[in-house]
Amino acid sequence: MTRTVTILRTGPQALIQDLGRPGNAHLGVPPSGAVDPHSLTLANRLVGNDETAAGLELLLGGAHIRAEVSCTIAVTGPGVEVRIDGRLADSHQPLHLKQNATLEIGTPDTGLRTYVAISGGIQTPEELGSRSTDLLSGIGPDPLRDNDVLTLGPPKPANGADVVPPIRILQTLVIPIRLGPRDDWFDDAETQLRQGSWTVSDRSNRVGARLQGTKLNRRDGEIPSEGMITGAVQVPPDGQPVVFLNDHPTTGGYPVIGVVDCDHLRFLGQARPGTRIRFRPID
Repeated sequence: MTRTVTILRTGPQALIQDLGRPGNAHLGVPPSGAVDPHSLTLANRLVGNDETAAGLELLLGGAHIRAEVSCTIAVTGPGVEVRIDGRLADSHQPLHLKQNATLEIGTPDTGLRTYVAISGGIQTPEELGSRSTDLLSGIGPDPLRDNDVLTLGPPKPANGADVVPPIRILQTLVIPIRLGPRDDWFDDAETQLRQGSWTVSDRSNRVGARLQGTKLNRRDGEIPSEGMITGAVQVPPDGQPVVFLNDHPTTGGYPVIGVVDCDHLRFLGQARPGTRIRFRPID
């Protein structure tokens, strides 16, 4: 018997994501994968999946999911209201869905992205070793639409995790950043970054967190196009930095003043427009 769930309603945006396809920059392919991999990993642990299993990444929640077979499901990320057949349930712990039961996920009060893991994991075809949707290059499954049916793999025994805490969402983020490789394009790059202050723009997406605030003073002109990595902080002529996230382009022609530590990118991935950002240069 094929195990499936139906996405009755996607909410603002629902994507299939796993831990991505790193190592393909030479092919012009970004890593993609969950912007907050910590939350997806925890959801998979709660339902007994391998940490690499594909789940759902929901922008501002809002999804309704019907289980076509009995399954276990977990919702992680920021705290969010969850209901099963209209009855209040809990996020951040395993939930059993009977056949034909409906899970409703509300809108989180804080944070941006909610993650859903289902026992067995979502079994879409892999592309370059991943089931992740890449919005920039179009690799992987299309963004989900209402009434899409998703196939699940066989469930595995639970591995002991029974509850995890919601991610803590701060109104001000202090982000560690390593200078370079093009910090010589800026007048005292370290001081500019340390003293500057920004907010997350509403133009941000999975490609990059666009910041607005202190203008970073840089040389005129541009550099030849060169390779970019996740976490690179690119500065266009207007002086407003962009922190590249999972679906970033693999090359770029604006100078990179520094690179954000990968362990902190998930906090930027959960930052709503208006969240205050400070940089802390590190060695």
